[in-house]
Amino acid sequence: MGMTLDQLRIFLAVAQHLHFTRAAEELYITQPAISAAIQNLENDYGVKLFDRIGRHVEITAAGQMLQEEAKKILDQVVLTERGLRELNNLQRGELKLGSSLTIGNYWLPSKLSQFKQQYPGISVHCTLGNTEAICVGTATGLFDLGLIEGEVKPTLKSSLEQEVVASDRLVIVVGKSHPWFDRPVVTLAELQTADWVMREPGSGTQQRFEQALFNWGIDPTTLNVTLVFSSGNMVKAVVESGVGAAAISELMVTKELQLSTLRTIQVVSTVESNGKASGKRSPKNPPAFEIVRPFLKLKHRQRFQTRLSAAFEQILIL
Repeated sequence: MGMTLDQLRIFLAVAQHLHFTRAAEELYITQPAISAAIQNLENDYGVKLFDRIGRHVEITAAGQMLQEEAKKILDQVVLTERGLRELNNLQRGELKLGSSLTIGNYWLPSKLSQFKQQYPGISVHCTLGNTEAICVGTATGLFDLGLIEGEVKPTLKSSLEQEVVASDRLVIVVGKSHPWFDRPVVTLAELQTADWVMREPGSGTQQRFEQALFNWGIDPTTLNVTLVFSSGNMVKAVVESGVGAAAISELMVTKELQLSTLRTIQVVSTVESNGKASGKRSPKNPPAFEIVRPFLKLKHRQRFQTRLSAAFEQILIL
């Protein structure tokens, strides 16, 4: 008859726990049933999947190979089942999204609202994380779609298809008590003399700011970084209190700019003696520098795409 899905589920439970009793407890079946399923697999294919060493269990090379392939098979089964359930004109189902923090907090909610209005029976589960975490989650099948504002690591680019669905600006902001607050512009050289509040490595905001600095001829490691946070809201709050400068999404500071508790600072190559930006232009040094970053939609190149994810993709580009 060949191997069954139940055998694969039992095998994966044993491979995860390396313990027959714990696997039986997880699957709510007896330990003899676990042992029989593993023994049948080993007998049918003439391989050893586990070595029993005293009271310990170790997975063999053949077991490691089966573990990797079994995960793919069962993931595909789950997606296929979801696809079959969706043959009801998208009246019910589940959509799993992963989003970086800025997109998830400031851009995505209106898209989710549109989607729920059109498909009220669909359950949407959205996980927020930094760009790196969302890329990994999309590549491993944790999310149907990922949304990021950073860059995909080279090691994941072959697995992930990416498309620009919107864009955003990063702005440099300071609080009222900062020396730059009343300045119309600052120069590139002055960026290296200020204190900075940054996002953590792996953040899309941090990636784009560091890339902009490189493009401007500044090594990011030369900046005086005094605080690092894993939340853009924390960065915003600290800068608003007057501690340092930060590069942050314009979407995040709309209210603060209207209330004048934060101010955006324009960056120029040089400043004339009257404090105005130099009028000299060159391809490398325009009078003002901006950081425009795309919002990227990610999906796996080979995994089955559900009708739900295709429907949500249409909402994203409206």
